[in-house]
Amino acid sequence: MRTMTILACLSGALAVIAGAFGAHGATGVAQEWLKTGAQYQMVHAVAALVALRMGMRWSPVMFVAGGLVFAGTLYLMALGLPRWLGAVTPIGGVLLIAGWVCLAIGAARERAA
Repeated sequence: MRTMTILACLSGALAVIAGAFGAHGATGVAQEWLKTGAQYQMVHAVAALVALRMGMRWSPVMFVAGGLVFAGTLYLMALGLPRWLGAVTPIGGVLLIAGWVCLAIGAARERAA
């Protein structure tokens, strides 16, 4: 749990860095990629911390991993790496969705117990 908390916090920090770079150091499509990545990564870093406080096991992992894959590919493309990385971005999105589904299942089980 401690490691996941640290990773979620670092994910939030990376989102702030990417968002700031997008707002002040990038233009055009790179700026949009940074903005989108930062927004999704920040929301899911916070969601991971909330899920951890709820005692969930898998949703925080999926939120952090999904945020890294989803936002990370956008960040890399914004920095000039090949656009084929955009084909990997949806994998991160699927992980984020799975994190929400796991959170819902965990919350339903907790309520039923």
